[in-house]
Amino acid sequence: MTSVKLLIVDDEESIRKQLQWSFKKDYTVIPASDAAEAIEAVRERKPDVMLLDLSLTGDPRKLEGFDVLQDALGIDPTLKVIVITGHDDRENALRAITLGATDFYAKPVDVEHLRVMIQRAAYIRSLEAQLTRLEREAGGGHEFEGVIAMSGQMLAIFETVRKVATTDVSVLLTGESGTGKELVARAIHRRSARAGKPFVPINCGAIPENLLESELFGHEKGSFTGAHATKRGKFESADGGTIFLDEIGELPLPLQVKLLRFLQDHIIERVGGGEPIPVDVRVIAATNQDLETMIGRKEFREDLFYRINTVRIALPPLRDRGDDLLLLATRFLHRYRAELSRPIRGFSPAALDAMHTWQWAGNVRELDNRIKRAVIMAAGNLIQPADLDLPAPAGAGDGEISLTAAAGDMALREARDRLEKSMVIAALLRSSGNVSAAAQQLDVSRPTLHDLMKKHGVNPDVFRARGDA
Repeated sequence: MTSVKLLIVDDEESIRKQLQWSFKKDYTVIPASDAAEAIEAVRERKPDVMLLDLSLTGDPRKLEGFDVLQDALGIDPTLKVIVITGHDDRENALRAITLGATDFYAKPVDVEHLRVMIQRAAYIRSLEAQLTRLEREAGGGHEFEGVIAMSGQMLAIFETVRKVATTDVSVLLTGESGTGKELVARAIHRRSARAGKPFVPINCGAIPENLLESELFGHEKGSFTGAHATKRGKFESADGGTIFLDEIGELPLPLQVKLLRFLQDHIIERVGGGEPIPVDVRVIAATNQDLETMIGRKEFREDLFYRINTVRIALPPLRDRGDDLLLLATRFLHRYRAELSRPIRGFSPAALDAMHTWQWAGNVRELDNRIKRAVIMAAGNLIQPADLDLPAPAGAGDGEISLTAAAGDMALREARDRLEKSMVIAALLRSSGNVSAAAQQLDVSRPTLHDLMKKHGVNPDVFRARGDA
């Protein structure tokens, strides 16, 4: 990791030399004894992480380090700053975090504890730089018809969508609420020959049962009280295009029969009408329920299930999508920061920890809502767990300060593995799955890259033949 530059700012020569000696094998160390040297180093040497003593004059009443912190972040907002404070000086530590410091450490210095904090800050810096590069090169990760991802699971789903879109088969999308089933349905429609015709979504669970048949199939004038005029249903409105039946598990059994009849002969009948109406519509259905279990309880027709389940696409929950979480969080942050004109620089380490440990029952939709809330609620320029309405992770102190707990070897290995996998995926994205080109970007041999792909379960095939997405 010697390519990572560590700037050590302390007016005490003995401390600078101690820290320089401790970290010189792992980092390119840049020493600075005062504010002027520190700012010059930020401008000229472009460090990744800065250790900053708040008291650079020996006088605890004159904390010149705050000026250095603000000036340094003004030059490089992505710089990760760990401030070093006096024992029990939590008020100034809180102020430093509010001004944009990544973390703080109280004297006396424990080198091994500090080593963990530096490694963590360097990892976050590297991951943020990688995400920025992805957004610049591919519009924000790998974007496919409005869906962004970099996980192998989602890239494999993109490939499946490309294949089924060119056919006219029925598709069943399964997955928890908020996983993006409608987005995928729209992607299939836009990539199909029906793209110039309507895409008509309907939530089968949001319409009262006594009105649902009329909504789907239409009704004739006078067919029931209140039917003052003939009305076309969703199927007729989607003629030539695609109808998306969301939450199809909520469809009552009598309407399941009518849907099955349509799938067999592509003819509908309006409520109160006896004339068959031919309709050319592709059906994409979605559910967050277990339809096979519902079949066993006689709540869903088995013959209908096999009709709509020609191709099934299972969307993974956000908690299983690895680095997609940070990719999506960053995209939402950029969107709402611009929309709401808020000067938010990013996420604190504590917020990143909180997001990675949260279960995300509402998946991407929940993440979107929490990021929007955080951009509105954040008091400083870094989002904290409380801004996301998430519990602070273990080791976080009062006021949502990121107090990185002393981590063991396993935490370090996990951080290295996560960064390693992210870099492999990013290289394969940039090289469109060309292993030789990706290995060259990463400065490793082909066999080494193959070992890394095997270790992290990355399949290069999903990055190939991606068309224009």
